[in-house]
Amino acid sequence: MIAGVVVIALAVTAVVTRDRWTPDGAVAQAPARPPAERTVPVEVATAARRQAPVSVEALGTVTPMASVAIKSRLETEIVAVHFRDGDAVKEGDLLFTLDGRALEAQVAQTEGVLARDKAQLEQAERDVRRYTELLSKNAGTALNVENAKTQVDMFRATIKADEAALQNLRVQLSYTKITASIAGRISAANVKVGNFVRPADTTALATIIQTKPVYVAFAVPQQWLPELKRAMRDGGGSVQANVPGEVEPSVGKLAMIDNTVDATTGMVQVRAIMNNSQESLWPGTLANVTLVVRTEEAVVIPAVAVQTGQGGTYVFVVTDGVAKAQPVQVARTIGAEVVISKGLEGSETVVTDGQMLLADGTKVAARAPKVGT
Repeated sequence: MIAGVVVIALAVTAVVTRDRWTPDGAVAQAPARPPAERTVPVEVATAARRQAPVSVEALGTVTPMASVAIKSRLETEIVAVHFRDGDAVKEGDLLFTLDGRALEAQVAQTEGVLARDKAQLEQAERDVRRYTELLSKNAGTALNVENAKTQVDMFRATIKADEAALQNLRVQLSYTKITASIAGRISAANVKVGNFVRPADTTALATIIQTKPVYVAFAVPQQWLPELKRAMRDGGGSVQANVPGEVEPSVGKLAMIDNTVDATTGMVQVRAIMNNSQESLWPGTLANVTLVVRTEEAVVIPAVAVQTGQGGTYVFVVTDGVAKAQPVQVARTIGAEVVISKGLEGSETVVTDGQMLLADGTKVAARAPKVGT
């Protein structure tokens, strides 16, 4: 009897204890299984073996090939300005007209003197003929003939001097028409109609700079010097210059390598000639320059595929749906791509997005690129 009471008491205690520690609505669950290995979605690209440019990038300055400061050769007044500030001008275009009335008067005066001296020469030549004829008839003297010939020589010399003076005045008169000596773009006029100008003025009337073509000057490290010299021998290589804000870069070629290397910086100055047909390169501006000295076969992948770790640079190569870290050596960058000199042979599939979730042996699945990338 006592034993039965004990069994009933233990059963009641067990029921009370279970009710106290089990929350309402709890459902009994089986033991959890180990999680299945996940597959990481990534973006991929194929390593390509192709011809890749060997290039050097630098910051260059656009400089005009020619610049002409326009000045007056006469002391006179400006009577007309024939251009608008900043105009594009052609060689021979009329730019300024100066007052030439005083010179025109001097030209007319000298022309009159020349005509008088020519008439006197004709008279002296007639005297020579007359005195020579009289001498042949023994009616004159040899002295008269000699004197007449001397007069002829004097008048001929005078006429030469008159013609030289007239030519000089006409040259001076031509200076009243100032024309463009080169094609290019002209600055604002520093003088206007009515201003008095003289050759001693230090300020130019205006300045013309040649804008098509132009030079782009930049500096490259001296280790590129052998490549630069080979490019010059082969025709100048290929140069692209781009000013921020311009859509299309200007194209040109290497024109000059400076004859010395700066000992303090180890840089050599280089100059390229650019066609600049659209005038996208404005003299004085800075331009991003890419000089391609040659091309060579190499393995090229997107730059975003390259990762940097404690052991150096590496990429994730995907084989049979599994990612593996592959150490690589980057030779150079070409825009959004890099040239791999060691670690890839070409045709490998490399991960370009999603590397933060990967480790050696992670299963991956290629996905479409994100919108806007």
